[in-house]
Amino acid sequence: MVVPLQLSPIQDGIPAWNAWRRQNPDSLPDLSGANFARQELREIDLSLSFLRNADLSQVDFCLANLEEANLDGAEMSECAMYTANLRYASLKESNLTQADLVEASMVGADLSLAVLQRARLDRADLTDACLYTTNLRQASLSNVILIRADMREVDLTMADLREADLREANMSFAVCSLSKFVGATFCKANLYRANLSLANLCVANLMGANLYKASLIGANMISANLYMSDMRFANMAQVDLREACLRIANLTGANLTGANLGMANLTEATLYRANLAGANLYQANIHQANLDGANLTGATMPDGRKHP
Repeated sequence: MVVPLQLSPIQDGIPAWNAWRRQNPDSLPDLSGANFARQELREIDLSLSFLRNADLSQVDFCLANLEEANLDGAEMSECAMYTANLRYASLKESNLTQADLVEASMVGADLSLAVLQRARLDRADLTDACLYTTNLRQASLSNVILIRADMREVDLTMADLREADLREANMSFAVCSLSKFVGATFCKANLYRANLSLANLCVANLMGANLYKASLIGANMISANLYMSDMRFANMAQVDLREACLRIANLTGANLTGANLGMANLTEATLYRANLAGANLYQANIHQANLDGANLTGATMPDGRKHP
């Protein structure tokens, strides 16, 4: 049963509200369009509630229960939601600019088209969440869990995702230029045509990842694990792959002009028709690598000699 705002006891305080929710488990409070700006709603139970287009800016929602709540189009800038429960909540087109979502549970949440610019999501759990075209520019997402998340066309420009878990995430067409992914895990992630130019992927694990036609211009991939990854036709000009693992990786047609592959492991890698002009392969392991048709003009070979 949907209960409109004027009939609900929310004005009587959080304990009374939560007691009413327990006594009326079938109620679905409709607080759409309500103005709760700057209020303290810590530990409130708003699960299954309708809060569409509500003004929740600067609200204290720490420890609150918003599971399966509808927050589409809500104004939630600078909202405090530390450890809040937002599992399977709908936040489509909501504004969460500079919101604090540290350690929030957001499994299965829908954040498509939402704005989370400069928001804090460190250690938050976004497993199976939808972040389609979400704006996360300059957001802090260190140690965040994004397993199997739908991140198509997400904007992560200058975002911090150190040690993030992005296993099997769909990041096709994602914009991640200048982002930090140090120590992040991308095992079997889909990064088709993603823009990772100038991103820091030092010691990141991209084993089995799809980087087909991705842009990695000038990226830092020192000691990255790219075992069995698909980098066909990727633009990797000036990329730093020193000591990286590229065993059995597919780099067919990839642009590696000026790339630094010093001491990289390219055992059994496919570099068919790859452009390695001016690349550094000094002390790289190219045992059984396929270099048929590759352009090695001016490249420094594993033995230190310059290719003509």
